Amino acid sequence: MTAKIGGFTTSEPVAPVKGSNSGGVVADKPQSEPAAAASATSQTGDHLTLTANARSLQKLSDVIAQAPVVNTAKVASIKQAVTNGTYQVDSARVAHKILQFESGLK
Repeated sequence: MTAKIGGFTTSEPVAPVKGSNSGGVVADKPQSEPAAAASATSQTGDHLTLTANARSLQKLSDVIAQAPVVNTAKVASIKQAVTNGTYQVDSARVAHKILQFESGLK
């Protein structure tokens, strides 16, 4: 199961997590933040921090989700070849692919 987190900015209010002191959202922290400031932040309550990598992964996930599942051009060309009677099946290649698939199931 995939959980998708998106559409949040640092200016949007977030409902507090049960048992937390606050429900604030914290923007990305710079890597060189002093330890004292980090411990002061952690003492005020629970916070959500999204790294640049997490944001990039979310953008990639969105792009992939919008990509078509079926290559319509390839389907159309195969359909045309079947209709014309010119579609040929390479039985050796099909057998090889079946064996590859079966060996991957073990």
